[in-house]
Amino acid sequence: MAGLTMGSRMIYLDYAATTPVDAQVIELMNQCLGEDGDFANPSSLHGPGLAARARVEIARGHVAALLGAGSEEIVFTSGATEADNMAIRGGALYQAHRGRHIITSRSEHRAVLDSCKALEKEGFEVTWLSPAEQGRVSVAQLREALRPDTTLVSLMHVNNETGLIQDIQSLGALCREQGVLFHVDAAQSAGKLPIDLGRLPVDLMSFSAHKIYGPKGIGALFVRREPRCNLFPVMFGGGQEQGLRPGTLATHQIAGMGKAFELAATRMQADQARLVGLRQRLWQGLQKIGGVSANGALESCAPNILNVSFQGVEGESLMFGLTGLALSSGSACASSNREPSYVLRALGLDDQAAQASLRFSLGRSTGIEDIDAALAMLEEQLKRLRELAPPWVQ
Repeated sequence: MAGLTMGSRMIYLDYAATTPVDAQVIELMNQCLGEDGDFANPSSLHGPGLAARARVEIARGHVAALLGAGSEEIVFTSGATEADNMAIRGGALYQAHRGRHIITSRSEHRAVLDSCKALEKEGFEVTWLSPAEQGRVSVAQLREALRPDTTLVSLMHVNNETGLIQDIQSLGALCREQGVLFHVDAAQSAGKLPIDLGRLPVDLMSFSAHKIYGPKGIGALFVRREPRCNLFPVMFGGGQEQGLRPGTLATHQIAGMGKAFELAATRMQADQARLVGLRQRLWQGLQKIGGVSANGALESCAPNILNVSFQGVEGESLMFGLTGLALSSGSACASSNREPSYVLRALGLDDQAAQASLRFSLGRSTGIEDIDAALAMLEEQLKRLRELAPPWVQ
């Protein structure tokens, strides 16, 4: 299949922001919507309700299977943002009698940063780690930050802007050794990298369906049963999802997420190999154009993301010039903010380099022809802008 286009010209290279819903996912979701489908409230005890409940539990099983978790450890949420809030706030409040110190890094997703900032206003103390090499948090760095009153550490698996993969195995082992809860945002890694929560020393992990060809508005939080991880509820009413996420379950969205995770399990290895090849083609082509630098070592990044700084251009002008490409200058959640990426600045880039950076994220529909067309557009625009650029930009 040719690359995903919008209209006749647009090439979509923003899969880290969101993915299209897989056709098989749409088909299954439709079976849970109409009068003849499994539309009933999954909490109802009549036949239609039990049929809807069965859909939910099948989906829960598919999500758990991809992650090496138990079905009872999966709590459905409205997305990874809610899951992050539930994990950080719920974990911190439940452990508050033991201590009120939390650790995270400055390059986390806004859902994590803002959750921690909100807890600061309630008397918690947060240590904000500055990532070192290519955005990585080292075990030594985390060990130095840990204190007797530390109760929670939150670090993402794959950075949403650079694609950097954190060593959550080693970081989690340190947290487990110290009796500290370890939360991981895995919105960008689920379905793209192997995750085995039966082996990983992770207590809480957040997921989103729309990053792996499922619907928006649905996600999940892994809550470990052994050793038991307890959370203080941050929402109340109804008691659904083990009392952690009350409200009528959205059967169609949950079923869609389950199908997306089921599909990811069958094609992750093939997708990974193909995306690595496409990203390498893109990077080699950019190097031939010249005046580019990668923000992150590719061998340490997820296979679908390439973040690049362009020399001699102003980033916003480059974005406006690339009318045939749908891509991002950073996280879609911060796209309305024209300031340079806080993630790239945390990695040590100055404002000009951060502002002249773009994130390319590839997906299942990306083809070689899309990469080559994107490179041609980039070469044309970079040449034009560099010729127009004032000396202080060059």
